[in-house]
Order: sequence, then structure tokens, then C-alpha cells
Amino acid sequence: MASTSNNPQDVPETNLTKKITARSPMFITKEALDSILSHQNLIEHFQSSLPIVFPTISSPMRQSHAVQPHSSLLLMPSWSSSSSLPYIGVKLVTHFPQNSTISLPAIHASYSLFSSTTGQTLASMDGTALTLYRTSCISGLAAKYLARPDSRVMVMVGAGALGPHLIKAHLAARPSVKKVIIWNRTEERAKKLADELRKNAGLDGVCFESSTNLDDAISVADIVSCATNSEVPLVKGEKLKSGAYLNLVGSFKHSMRECDDMAMKRGRVFVDSEEAVEEAGELVGALERGVIEKRDILGNLVDLIKGKIVGRRNGDGDEITVFKSVGSAVFDLVAAQFAYETTV
Repeated sequence: MASTSNNPQDVPETNLTKKITARSPMFITKEALDSILSHQNLIEHFQSSLPIVFPTISSPMRQSHAVQPHSSLLLMPSWSSSSSLPYIGVKLVTHFPQNSTISLPAIHASYSLFSSTTGQTLASMDGTALTLYRTSCISGLAAKYLARPDSRVMVMVGAGALGPHLIKAHLAARPSVKKVIIWNRTEERAKKLADELRKNAGLDGVCFESSTNLDDAISVADIVSCATNSEVPLVKGEKLKSGAYLNLVGSFKHSMRECDDMAMKRGRVFVDSEEAVEEAGELVGALERGVIEKRDILGNLVDLIKGKIVGRRNGDGDEITVFKSVGSAVFDLVAAQFAYETTV
């Protein structure tokens, strides 16, 4: 039978192509990702790569399907037209918030990476671990542009799986932080996370403690990071101190809110991607109520990296900045690229 393969001229022969052709699909475990990725190296990869590859990546709006009254299945595909990023990626995510009652994470995910040159499967990887690194490092990267360089105190709102990653990413981005206060609805979980972080050899010189009074903690924080499933505002804008940076990553539905309207009104607002304006309850609600207008959302993360927009303005140490992240398949693809190419 005649061969049905493409003309070899259609597939540029590169070292990466040879590696892809020669290898069977691999599975990259959580343990492998932990050995490959650090918050510092992924932040640096995002900072250097996103301005180049962002315009080449197609990423349809994520599909979200209710599989139970309070549980969802999300599908997040993306692909690049760039020869420097010859991949197609798809993430499948389940969100089961009731898992906290049985001591399981609310979010589980699987990620599949394909060649955009041949279509073959290159790798599957632990999408849950990849998401934790991706989400926290996007927030950490934003902090480099939006948090004060002399930030000293961070408050982590939420002690779930994402909490320690967000803390480590912000410490990588702002090593001036020397105190982290953790708050969680369940006090015991906040105490447990603080105890675990105290034992982390890589975090020497940082004081970790838990708090039962969120308002008091926020009032002294230079950085406030939120990763919860809350549908009622937790962060009150009137409690944010002058010069604070507020990072919101928990909400991805209209019904979810981690801060009140005052926080949005007081802050200069930035997003990870345009999807945030359509999905995040904090933004959708504030826009609907006329608290802010679309022009008050100043730009996205890539705009900040490229210098197209100004993040924290020099000379104005009192301004409050807000970064809302809902996650994007674009960032997943770039993180998966880094993990895969490091492995092969």
C-alpha cells in the first residue's frame, strides 16, 4: 500500500523533531514535575516565553459542564502556530468542592500534549500538579510588576493545595517578604500549613503563622493572595492597607467572589487573560453594579511583561493593585512545554 505520510518537506527536521519522532508517549508524574519545576524557574520561563509565543497560541473559551449540582468538568484546549512551540495541549479538569469533607483536593486534572507537526501523542502528565505550578507562578510573575519591591508581610487566604504553591511563588518573586500569615475557614488547616512550611528547609528566614482574624491580618499585609471557593466576599477593600497588592485566583464562576466591590474600586485592576472579565464573579459583579467600568481593567499579564502598560507606578507607594487570575490554557501549554522539553 502506498505511504500516506506527509511530504518530508512539510516537516522541518530539527533536533526537537528527531526527539519527538524517536520517542514513545511518556507519562510525567507529579514526582517528576516536582523534580523538574521550581517556582523560580517557571516564573522565569513564563517571563521570557510568553511575550514571544502568546500571539501564536489559539485557545478557545474553556468548556464547563455541570456533572453534579455543585461539581464541574472543564475542558481546556490550546495549540500554537509557532515552530518554537510545536504543540497541541488539552487539559481535563474536575472541580468537586465537597471533597474537602473527605480530605481530598477539590480539583483534579490530567494534561495531554500532542505534536502540532505530526499530531502524535507526546506525553500525558499530572494535570493537577501542573495546574498548581502554573497558577501560582502566573501570580508570582504578576507580583513582580504589581507588588511593592519592599513587601514584608504576605497573607494567604485559603490553606488548600494551592496555598503553599502561592506562598512559594510569591516568596520567589518578592524575596523581601519575611512573614506569612495564613487564614482558613477551618483554623486547624491554617495551623497545619504554617507548621509544614516552618519545616521547609528552603524557606529559612521566613516566619509562618496562622490567624483567626482575617480583617486584622489583611490590615497589615503588603501582599494578599486568595485561593478559595468562596461565594461571599472574604477580603474587604476598606481593610487593605495603602500600597497593598491583592491577588485573586479562586473564583472562575459568576457566583464566586473572594473580595468585595470596595477592593475592586480602590485598586488598579489587572487580569491574567481576557477570560477573567467574562468569568470571574468579582469582576462580572462589579461591572454589572457599575462599581467599575471595563476601561478600569487596565490590561493583562503579557501587556505587563512587554511594558505596554504600567503596573505599580514609580513614586506612588500608596496605590493598591489587584490581579485577577482565572487560569488559561495558554499558560498550561507553556508550562507543559517547559516540563516536556526538560524531560526529553
